[in-house]
Amino acid sequence: MSQRVTPRSSRTSRLRIRASVLAAGLGVSVALGAGVANAADTTAASGVASAVQAQAAAQAKAAQAKAAAAKKAAEAKKAAEAKAKKAAAAKKAAAKKAAPSWIDPVKKYRLSASFAQAGGMWQSTHSGQDFAVPSGTPVLAVHGGTVVKAGGNGAGDGPAYGNAIVIKHGNGTYSQYAHLSRIDVRIGQVVKTGQKIALSGNTGNSSGPHLHFEIRTTPNYGSAIDPVAFLRAKGVKV
Repeated sequence: MSQRVTPRSSRTSRLRIRASVLAAGLGVSVALGAGVANAADTTAASGVASAVQAQAAAQAKAAQAKAAAAKKAAEAKKAAEAKAKKAAAAKKAAAKKAAPSWIDPVKKYRLSASFAQAGGMWQSTHSGQDFAVPSGTPVLAVHGGTVVKAGGNGAGDGPAYGNAIVIKHGNGTYSQYAHLSRIDVRIGQVVKTGQKIALSGNTGNSSGPHLHFEIRTTPNYGSAIDPVAFLRAKGVKV
């Protein structure tokens, strides 16, 4: 029986081939592992980026919503202020319309001696309208204006008037109040319609407590016109 002998060179070749195969396999495993690691890193990075983008988008959306709410609130506030301003203007206009421009010089009176009435009490005829009221009755400015005369001796128009006041109203119109027991205004003072300017009395050439009232075209005696007709033309129910 003969024994087969394998040449040494042949065995060496096979060993080399096996080593090469093992090395190749090892390289493939190493390369595969590195690829898997790289893929995992890429996936993780992508997930972080997506989360950051989502957070940024959420913050931007929240900021937009906040800005929109602030704008809406500002518009609502502006609209409310405009509405309030309009209501205030309407109220003021209504009050102005309701407030009379001219009024009676006293309240709760009785008309006595009238304008141009003849009699022994006056030099010629009566220069105004008398309002019979008790002494101490508040005397009111029939219209807004500026006090141009105030004092005794008829405020310069003579002792017959006693204590007197003259108010300039503009457009050549003046009002005069006489026989006063007290004067509450001074020359140069601006008064409003209905403001108390004096108390009625019985000073000067007077037959009893009353207010002598005139409408004049100048501040001085001798320029009087019918005060009742004038006030009625202004809407006053004298």
